[in-house]
Amino acid sequence: MAAAVTVGGALLALVAGVAPAGAGVPGALGAADRDGPGGGSLVMVLDSSGSMGDDDGTGRTRMESARAAVGTVVDALPDGHPTGLRVYGADRPRGCTDTRLVRPVSALDRAAMKEAVAGVRPRGDTPIGLSLRQAAEDLPAPSGSAVGTRTILLISDGEDNCGAPAPCEVAEQLGRDGVGLRIDTVGFQVEGAARGQLECIAEAGNGRYYDAPDAGALARQLQRAAQLSADGYRLEGDRIDGGATTDEAPAMEPGQYLDSIGPGESRYYALTLDAVSTAGFAATAVPQPGAAVDGLDALSTRLAHGDGDSVCESDTARFLQQEGATPLTSAVSRVRSEDGNRACDDAGRYWLVVERQSKKGSDRARWPIELAYGVEKPLAAGVTPAQSQPEYGKGGEQAALPTGDPRDVRGGTGFNDAEEIGRGVWRDRILPSQTLWYKVPAGWGQQVRYDVEFANEPTVDGASSALSYGGTQLFTPARFPVGGGGEFRPTALYGGRPVALRMGSVPVTWTNRYESAAAVRPVHAGGDFYISVTLGAKAAEIAENPRIGVVLRVAVIGDELSGPRHGAPARAAAGQDGGTTGAADSGSTGGAGWSGIAVASGAGAVVALIAGLLLVRSRRRASTQTTRGSA
Repeated sequence: MAAAVTVGGALLALVAGVAPAGAGVPGALGAADRDGPGGGSLVMVLDSSGSMGDDDGTGRTRMESARAAVGTVVDALPDGHPTGLRVYGADRPRGCTDTRLVRPVSALDRAAMKEAVAGVRPRGDTPIGLSLRQAAEDLPAPSGSAVGTRTILLISDGEDNCGAPAPCEVAEQLGRDGVGLRIDTVGFQVEGAARGQLECIAEAGNGRYYDAPDAGALARQLQRAAQLSADGYRLEGDRIDGGATTDEAPAMEPGQYLDSIGPGESRYYALTLDAVSTAGFAATAVPQPGAAVDGLDALSTRLAHGDGDSVCESDTARFLQQEGATPLTSAVSRVRSEDGNRACDDAGRYWLVVERQSKKGSDRARWPIELAYGVEKPLAAGVTPAQSQPEYGKGGEQAALPTGDPRDVRGGTGFNDAEEIGRGVWRDRILPSQTLWYKVPAGWGQQVRYDVEFANEPTVDGASSALSYGGTQLFTPARFPVGGGGEFRPTALYGGRPVALRMGSVPVTWTNRYESAAAVRPVHAGGDFYISVTLGAKAAEIAENPRIGVVLRVAVIGDELSGPRHGAPARAAAGQDGGTTGAADSGSTGGAGWSGIAVASGAGAVVALIAGLLLVRSRRRASTQTTRGSA
């Protein structure tokens, strides 16, 4: 076995529906800080210029089709999601200041929204730039410095004819200055310069352009954009402001935190580590889904000590596809070496550094980042851990997976609200540009094995040769990505016909941390393993239905053992063990001497402890860096 550096952490997971409020911590994100169910808000900006009175080819005007589409959207939005409506060109035959907030952004009132849009009549000009600027002011600022997705959804059948302010310049400024702001555009029967301008607005505004050549496509694309906004990643943690240098780095204690990061930026955090405990860190960046990125754009983490130039470990996660941004997770760890003679074994001051690398033309907005920091005690004296299990065995690519009728499930938005599914066959629906999250419990000696199947879907005209990205990623209980080890197929191209992805882990074994393979090292503690499923943005050009069907076939292979030690009995027989290794080694997921880490919480916040181990990384020279993709 290769010598290795280990990391671990006992993380706190939120009881369903409860977020840590962060007592006394300015900017802590909790339930009370959210503007709506998804922590965000939406304002639709509807073109009411004279051309919207033209026939759309069905005998109805474009405005009539737009009213019907908006009605479909509000019916599909979550109850109470903050939603508003702004129009332009509705009040005067001519005029470049003709923009008006018809329905303020507030808890969704479906009847009122439909009544508001029913009263709009197409009349005048197309002041898109001014309308975008005012729409950004219509959206409420997130409470308590919380981060949520605030979306401007522009529906237009033509380009701006006012000239100032220039729409793309307005979108670029708004997208650059506002964390969590996105501008999606829907072009209704547009082409040429009008389409180019709407594409430019969406790209500059961290969003996506959706093409709607007919009334049916308009309703479908509006639903996609609105639902994507409402289903934004639920961030959890206490606010922390990373420093630009080691001198400015804030002190970080074990727990979960929120920060943000801009293109080309580095964020520093100060840590005080002893000479005995191990420590591990996972950073998840959450860009706007589908925002413009290059495949080599990256989120990197490194753990350093001394003056910050001596690197203990580093890691880089890349998108490895160019259809649009998805969550990226990078993680590093530190553990005292076996002989205790390495520089990173010493007690003292350490630095966690998170960096973002972006190509020219990629999303320029700041990205929220979620940081998880955990510590681990060693095994109790005299405990001999079970031998490592670096082979997939029964859990390989050809493993028998569950069959039968699937059960309906709704995936979560991220790590914090991932839906538990366990063994079985599960059915969900996914939006283009969306990532859905699930969790599967697996204990000592068990391994997770699953398939993801994208459904056979009716396609739109002209989409027969179009292809979109589909991907999945498996994470350990402490959020470390698990590589496929060459055994599985975690990515594929989707064109509307069935396609399957395959992924899994080796059995959970304490000594896997000393293995060199990236697919083995992290799988060294039980708990909730996380599955992410992503569908690329181009699927919006392929599928006729707003959401695309997805089926998960999940197996948890092997008997759960009572602990990490050699010869541990199956969990059902744990009572006969005689307590050989003591209480710290008796739990199914929490043993091995893991200490609990409390996330700061306000009065009344409820938390549940999940003992998790953070990824063990092989010992490397300070300059070594690994690269892996995101799902």
